[in-house]
Amino acid sequence: QLQLVESGGGLVQPGGSLRLSCVASGFTLDYYAIGWFRQAPGKEREGISCSYSSGGISTYLHSEKGRFTISRDNLKNTVYLQIHSLKPEDTGIYYCAARGRVCYSRWEGYDYWGQGTPVTVSS
Repeated sequence: QLQLVESGGGLVQPGGSLRLSCVASGFTLDYYAIGWFRQAPGKEREGISCSYSSGGISTYLHSEKGRFTISRDNLKNTVYLQIHSLKPEDTGIYYCAARGRVCYSRWEGYDYWGQGTPVTVSS
């Protein structure tokens, strides 16, 4: 059974950092693009970044370029999202999702989803 499990979220103060993990089971990441998305309360789910199966990267939060870094470790079947300089507006549920080899910016284009990990940025 194909499954994605996110972890690493939590309560963090403004200016802090987090590293989120997305562990895949039931399939190998070598053949899939993995995207990170977030959803703030009352807002639409938005794309943050995506890692192609080839190792290439697409970034979708252009206004926040540099604060979010995606990486993958195929040996561990895991994709990471490093977030720096966290702001209160980063609060939300963070999801990873899988689709065929090529990334896509919209959440509707992904086939498999994790349950999400909550991130709260507050002092």
